[in-house]
Amino acid sequence: MDAKLLLPFTSAPAGLHPAAAAASLPKSLFLGASLPLHPRAPPPFPLRLRPRTPAAVVAQAAVKRRKEIPFDNVIQRDKKLKLVLKLRNILVAQPDRVMSLRDLGRFRRDLGLTRKRRLIALLKRFPGVFEIVEEGVYSLKFRLTPAAERLYLDELQLKNESEGLAVTKLRKLLMMSQDRRILIEKIAHLKHDLGLPPEFRDTICLRYPQYFRIVRMDRGPGLELTHWDPELAVSAAELAEEENRAREAEERNLIIDRPLKFNRVKLPKGLKLTRGEARRIAQFKEMPYISPYADFSHLRSGSAEKEKHACGVVHEILSLTVEKRTLVDHLTHFREEFRFSQSLRGMIIRHPDMFYVSFKGDRDSVFLREAYKDSQLIEKNKLVLIKEKMRALVAVSRFPRRIGARTSEEAEGANGAVQLSNEGSDEEYDEDEGLSDMEDFISELSGGNSDADYQWGDGWFGENDDSPPDFADDDLSPQEVKVTMKNADGSANGGAAVPVFPDGRPRERW
Repeated sequence: MDAKLLLPFTSAPAGLHPAAAAASLPKSLFLGASLPLHPRAPPPFPLRLRPRTPAAVVAQAAVKRRKEIPFDNVIQRDKKLKLVLKLRNILVAQPDRVMSLRDLGRFRRDLGLTRKRRLIALLKRFPGVFEIVEEGVYSLKFRLTPAAERLYLDELQLKNESEGLAVTKLRKLLMMSQDRRILIEKIAHLKHDLGLPPEFRDTICLRYPQYFRIVRMDRGPGLELTHWDPELAVSAAELAEEENRAREAEERNLIIDRPLKFNRVKLPKGLKLTRGEARRIAQFKEMPYISPYADFSHLRSGSAEKEKHACGVVHEILSLTVEKRTLVDHLTHFREEFRFSQSLRGMIIRHPDMFYVSFKGDRDSVFLREAYKDSQLIEKNKLVLIKEKMRALVAVSRFPRRIGARTSEEAEGANGAVQLSNEGSDEEYDEDEGLSDMEDFISELSGGNSDADYQWGDGWFGENDDSPPDFADDDLSPQEVKVTMKNADGSANGGAAVPVFPDGRPRERW
């Protein structure tokens, strides 16, 4: 092999000193000469002495969510009612409130029905709400039962009579917003929760020009407040605090000395928190209260003060609703108006002493904790009572049992057993999350089978009944046997009475 190929550079001239020869050779090219090299600046503080930036005490406080069955049962209990109300809203929009089953098939997607199911079988599951009307061989229509139609008319009448309360709720909602104006389509998300009429834009918004004005905004028509009332700028939390102070003042005036009460944070039963989490919640509660009707333009996003104001706004909105609960998605529509954070659900979960977020259903729901006690509303208005009557109609069975009439106490016991069974079935409900709520509900109704596979029965359970038969007085034959009551010792007084025949033989007891 040629030596020139082994040498990368030309050899030095002969006769030179080795050191001079090495210096005369050309140097190799440095490939990183074009890179900008800057001297590394020393850190301003040693690694151990760097000042630690204090994290937000409240805004970053993470509390582990705990599932609470009483609140989840509220969502589970209204699953049937939710489907029935969707069917009713479609039906009442038709003339004379009568609709054919063929026309109902166009609303499968609105009802959440993705599978091919017989609509007539679905309607027959609720005989207390809907009834099938046959008009010809191939013409089947359905309508509301007289009881369900009466409840619907009572609900409309009650909403019309409570128009003044609806106006007050709209005014308070606009007073909490930043610019005192909100898009009408956003308010429409809360119209059922607030108890507003279905067409509140054409009724309330136009009848009270001294309070409202419809303006054109970038994304559609909006509702603007025209009059600020300082008497309405009082939140429900402030009113409750005044009542608590009055109650404490009355307790101090009592003669009996009582031990001092410490300010303890009321947490849900069974919720285990670390000392740090409990301390953060206590610090948040000790912060000065910021009214939801106060100006919040100067509050910095992400600060503890802004979260205090946001919690007050959510608390006030929930207190304005009929059932003291709503969907989390409904609140997220008002991010611009109330400057909510992007993680609104996480903010609500961080405060379990005020709210509870239920993951039941297709969308998450938020509850006002202080308004509920064991899955029941503490204060129920007339709209809630009408909804409970509607729920009773939904619960009417298609095949009632043919046993004797039960008393009211037995009926209440049966309802309690049904409620307990619903509570016990909550654990199994979370297993199948791939299906929608409506499909799961219909599968539960049909038991996974069609109508042809249904096992018909008369519902008679008299064979194993230990109660005596009911002998009517009118059916006594002329040769009726007289039964007298005698004591066990044969005397008239003392001891328990035993029925015997006239010849002294003891009569068999049931």
